[in-house]
Amino acid sequence: MNCKQKRIENQALINSTAKNVFSMEEIEKRITVIKENLKASTWKELETQGKFDKNDKLSFISDNMLIVGCDIGSETHYVRAIDTRGRELSKEPFSFSNSKEGFESARRWMLELAAINNKDQIVMGLEPTGHYWFCIACWMISHGISVVQVNPYAVKQTKEIEDNSQRKDDRKDPKPIANLVKDGNFGIPYIPEGLYAEIRGLSSLRDQLMEGRIQAVNRLHKQLKVYFPEYKDAFGKMDGAFTLEVLMNAPFPADIIRLGTEGIKELWHKAKLRGAGYRNAERIVSYAENSVGLKDGDKAAKEAVRWFTQQITEIQKELSKIEDELHQKCHEIPNVENVLEIEGLGENILSGIIAEMGDISRFDDVKEIQKISGLGLVECSSGKHKGQTKISHRGRKKLRTWLFQGAKSVVVHSEAFKSLHEHYTTRAENPLKKMQSLIVIACKLLRVVYTLLLTGRKYDSMRMLSDIHYPETSRTKAA
Repeated sequence: MNCKQKRIENQALINSTAKNVFSMEEIEKRITVIKENLKASTWKELETQGKFDKNDKLSFISDNMLIVGCDIGSETHYVRAIDTRGRELSKEPFSFSNSKEGFESARRWMLELAAINNKDQIVMGLEPTGHYWFCIACWMISHGISVVQVNPYAVKQTKEIEDNSQRKDDRKDPKPIANLVKDGNFGIPYIPEGLYAEIRGLSSLRDQLMEGRIQAVNRLHKQLKVYFPEYKDAFGKMDGAFTLEVLMNAPFPADIIRLGTEGIKELWHKAKLRGAGYRNAERIVSYAENSVGLKDGDKAAKEAVRWFTQQITEIQKELSKIEDELHQKCHEIPNVENVLEIEGLGENILSGIIAEMGDISRFDDVKEIQKISGLGLVECSSGKHKGQTKISHRGRKKLRTWLFQGAKSVVVHSEAFKSLHEHYTTRAENPLKKMQSLIVIACKLLRVVYTLLLTGRKYDSMRMLSDIHYPETSRTKAA
């Protein structure tokens, strides 16, 4: 008999002994009582009434609570249960499928353990693995089981505490996860609801469309670089309406020469294009006549160019539609108009920030948002060694990206932020590099956006600069 079979038999014996203490009828009665008293706590109850700090988390994990660690998979999940002392109540992991039947079997397993061990509340900890945890988290919360999250990095760092082994797999991970929850090292998951869910969904779709458009443009460049190397000088803007119309009908030099200057203008006229683009027709023909591009095998390449051009055109139409809807949803959030008064902070950037930030009522301080965006400052110093201060880069990458894009935009278009950038990069003491200054301004912009959305104040550039100490000449310039 191998060790695994022996463990399974021991677990079966333990379960059998526990069930013998209570009759099945008594267990069912206890389960019924537990079901009636189960209450799932979410971020709305825990985080909107004040800061939910480490002491609050430890108080939340009470002695009457069954602590369940769950390792999330794409198709199969694994759970293990412990009590508040760290004693394992399930010697073997319980596996279940990512379906309603699987969720119900896992809940039944938890309820039986809770009944046998005199527990009346259940909390389940999990790693936020991609998007696979959304369904199980929402289902468990709707059935009275609290769900919390642990940092995957913390699970990786503590995996050796359990058995002094570097092994990390789906069957072992639930135990370290449960132990992290027991010690209060967890966070409350936030799943957007209502308007914020719509904004995040539209923002995510916009990002995917933009990625698809960039991919199509890059593939278009590859084809033209071989068969029409002079295309950049000939067309100029590659994703413009005039350029796309030519590429759709006459992508390569031989086709452009056959059309001629008047033929290209007629093509644009039929497409109902208006503007100064007509004057570029002669230049396009001139570059086509002197092209050194390949001519063999151009039939397949033409089909590729037409296909990528069509993709770019369709994505641009859909992208415009999605952005209009996203901007409309964004305007439904209270006090958004005040934020849009900041020069350089347009609807595109603001909608991206709000989509990733979510409902700001769950934050007690703007530093919490700065931390989850990965813009929090970290330093590694010890003894006489003074470490370099830098941002953590841990958190929501997209939120950090949108804030950085917003910082670059306001530095260009807003005189107040421009003077602030100049001050940071030219001050006598500790001048910052341009990139460092943009990071600082991104944090400043986050504080301004947070305050305007939360309080409903009007944007005031002088008030924004009031906590910055720099020469009067720069202040006058900012005003």
